[in-house]
Amino acid sequence: MRTKHENATAFNDRSELAGHKSFVLVGIGGAGMSGVARMLCNRGFTVKGTDLTDSPLIDGLRELQVEVRIGHTAEVVAEGDAVVFSDAIPLDSSPEYQRAKELGCPVFRRSQCLGWMLEGKKTIAVTGTHGKTTVTGMIAAGLRAAGLDPTIVVGAEVPEFGGSVIDGKGEWAVVEACEAYDSFHDFDPTIVVLTNLEMDHADFHGTWEDLRDSVLRFVKRLPEDGVLVYCKEDEGSSEIAESFDGETRGYDRQMALNIGHPEVHKERLKEIPGTEKHQASSGRGYVTRTMPLLLFGEHNWTNASGALRAIIEATRMSGEEEALGTVSAVQAAVITFRGADRRLQSFAFGEIDIVDDYAHHPTEIRATIQALREKYPDRRLVVVYQPHLYSRTNDLIPEFAEALDLADHVFLTDIYPAREDPIPGISSLRVAELMTSPVTYVPSRHLLPRKVNDFAQPGDVVVGMGAGNISDFAPAMIKEMERPEKPRIAVVYGGDSAEREVSILSGREVHAALTELGYEASLLDATELLLSGGDLSDLQGDARPDLAFLCVHGTNAEDGAIQGLFELLHIPYTGSGILASAIVMDKSLTKTILQRRGIAVPPGVLIESESERPEKMPPPPVIVKPNAQGSTIGLSFVERQDQLDDAIKLAFRYDDKVLVEEWIKGVEIAVPVAGDTALPVVEIVPASGRYDFESKYTPGATEEICPAMITDEQTAEAQRLALECHSALGCKGVTRTDMIVAKDGIVVLEVNTLPGFTATSLVPRSAVEHGWSFQDLVRWMVRDAIKIEEAPRSR
Repeated sequence: MRTKHENATAFNDRSELAGHKSFVLVGIGGAGMSGVARMLCNRGFTVKGTDLTDSPLIDGLRELQVEVRIGHTAEVVAEGDAVVFSDAIPLDSSPEYQRAKELGCPVFRRSQCLGWMLEGKKTIAVTGTHGKTTVTGMIAAGLRAAGLDPTIVVGAEVPEFGGSVIDGKGEWAVVEACEAYDSFHDFDPTIVVLTNLEMDHADFHGTWEDLRDSVLRFVKRLPEDGVLVYCKEDEGSSEIAESFDGETRGYDRQMALNIGHPEVHKERLKEIPGTEKHQASSGRGYVTRTMPLLLFGEHNWTNASGALRAIIEATRMSGEEEALGTVSAVQAAVITFRGADRRLQSFAFGEIDIVDDYAHHPTEIRATIQALREKYPDRRLVVVYQPHLYSRTNDLIPEFAEALDLADHVFLTDIYPAREDPIPGISSLRVAELMTSPVTYVPSRHLLPRKVNDFAQPGDVVVGMGAGNISDFAPAMIKEMERPEKPRIAVVYGGDSAEREVSILSGREVHAALTELGYEASLLDATELLLSGGDLSDLQGDARPDLAFLCVHGTNAEDGAIQGLFELLHIPYTGSGILASAIVMDKSLTKTILQRRGIAVPPGVLIESESERPEKMPPPPVIVKPNAQGSTIGLSFVERQDQLDDAIKLAFRYDDKVLVEEWIKGVEIAVPVAGDTALPVVEIVPASGRYDFESKYTPGATEEICPAMITDEQTAEAQRLALECHSALGCKGVTRTDMIVAKDGIVVLEVNTLPGFTATSLVPRSAVEHGWSFQDLVRWMVRDAIKIEEAPRSR
């Protein structure tokens, strides 16, 4: 946004544009700036520019040989250039602005450059709080139908014009003249169309009186033979007309309904493809609406009236009344105007209609909802709204809530700030708190397509609404609806723990199983991707996977870190959540929780330095292991006191805390749990007698007996303990609990939230005994994980 001080001091006078042959446009990718670029190119000037991101509009400019750099840079500015800024560009942080001042290049606003290019034209300037874009487009369509070949400058892309700007050869120009930051004062109007006026842009104007006076000063720029065309039905517009001493022409919506003789239109209607004559009895005995309006909504009849009145005045002032003929050609062009981008723009998709609209003020929201009710009667209306500007939201919180309550369900996302800093206490939630209609708050707009897609039902009308980057919603929603029903799965493997190689093996086997099951599966090493600066686009938007199948082990995997990444991406994943994963990875904390549930665990101590030797530390034989690592990483079996120091030193290589536990002798077993089912018990018999890393992962180094050769009573108790551990620690999906069947009972050693899936892994072995193939186990995990996806926050 611009400040009044900037407008007065930062820019050169418009007259200084004369004589320049080379122009730099900063923010060239916007609809308004790209249109100015096209006009300059059309008139033979050299044009360069910068913007933050690529876009189809920039692609089109490059086809015209415009040099566009992505990213703001001083290098684009050279001596002799005239540098033109979009009002969205902050000057204090612009390298282009700083370079221009260093080189003595003059700087201008977009509106100044446009006003300069319109010099010599008779200009119809369309201003007002609402409806500017549509009325400008309607006037342009009517002038073209009258054969006047106008120059056209609209604030959005207009499909039937092929863009937002047409550099016509006729004497007339029609321009959308925005009141937001006093940019309309850079135009020299012959006719001003004031659609309506109410308080807005308080960040610049401050008060109604300031806004009113600014508009009145603009209207007073009209020449003696100029005309103010204003809406008689609008209080603010009428107040301006009453304060203006020049010629005024009022209009209301009835003008568009009745202009011209109905009999004249009967033949003309036959020439308009896809339209029908609408008749309605009136007190005067004939027709209320003599032609169909393609843009639905009562407010667009008012817009059409304003456009028609402006065209009549333009042709009269030019002595071209004959161009109107019977009025029917012009009226047909206005009333069959198909609209501009994001003005009730419809996208149909099967049984759900998607609409995109620019409404960002309570009055506009009400008009849009009323229009949608008119076009889609008896259908549920879902509004997806992004407030625009903290200042506007601050001033109109109750009004926004009241307007949005006219919808059946509202999805609210965070405020689009433009250049504003946040205002303490101002949030979309303030609007939601006052609403009585059902509302769902989704803070990130990037999540809206998937949340709304989950909510929408056949027959719904879904409208994305607002003036910010909510424009992304409608196309993204359509892509979301087109996603295949069968889940797309990313198998996450690798990682950066000491169990990386084991994880790679697990991931490859799971990926093969998913492929055999017919899923669209891919392998993803998240650590490699993140640390190498890779492209994350495959994890975003409609390209994202439906599920992350976690085959990572150890640190930054089983401890909640990888789960946190996918929580931020809002992608469901297999296994336990962040909290349970973090707890279980901390072996000492896990033992404390299980002890409190009355579950037997090995006695031991936690030490936090290599030199620490607590009094309660059990004497050998003991087991020494890192507190937060995979089950066999850094593990040592210590039989004698002289082996203890080396074992502790080894464990500290992998963690900053180490457990020293009593070595419980007995039969080692593992009990997998899948959801609420304990799978068959596996007995572990390492050839070396010690179940260390080598014995665990070397094929043939350990005999795995399933079902375990223990008593039925011991089997039942082991399965009960596994289920209780799973529940007590808040686990989900598949876990594996390791135990020792000692002579005095069963002792739980530890729990694994992401057990391995290699050829030697215990969970697949147990699943086979349960009657599940490896593919069956993988399929169960997929279905279980997607089922537990978090629901949207609604009230």
